[in-house]
Amino acid sequence: MATTPKREKDACDLLDADHKNVKKMFKEYEELISSKARNAKEARLALAQTICKELTVHAQIEEEIFYPAVRAAIKETDLLAEAEVEHQSAKDLIAQIQAEPIVSEMFDAKVIVLGEYIDHHVKEERNEMFPKARAARKLDLLALRDQLEARKLELLELDRAPQPA
Repeated sequence: MATTPKREKDACDLLDADHKNVKKMFKEYEELISSKARNAKEARLALAQTICKELTVHAQIEEEIFYPAVRAAIKETDLLAEAEVEHQSAKDLIAQIQAEPIVSEMFDAKVIVLGEYIDHHVKEERNEMFPKARAARKLDLLALRDQLEARKLELLELDRAPQPA
């Protein structure tokens, strides 16, 4: 029996791996809300900050590299406009979460709503944008994956660099 060769992971796969990673973190956050552990609030605060950093880097690489490439390769660009508006809404909520020094009921609500925004955004990318990107003949999703990966590493390194006092 012949087996079909396995498709190499492309830019869409890379972005979707980020989606799955963040989805896991949101699930963990929701579990921490009901936790009676002594350090649950500190753990939620730290996890929320990690979620915000991951989403910020993810949105940046999409906006700088992926969306412009897809916009140039497909005819229907309304999906991209919607995605950019969704990013802005998420960024606004991320800024609010990052500005909160303590975990409160409103803090938890903002993280939960951010997770709901991201779920909606991910579904649209997975079901609509990624299939169109993969169908576009003039889009090299493997080269794009490499660009996204390199830029993501660069942004994460910048985030880890010591900040001037």
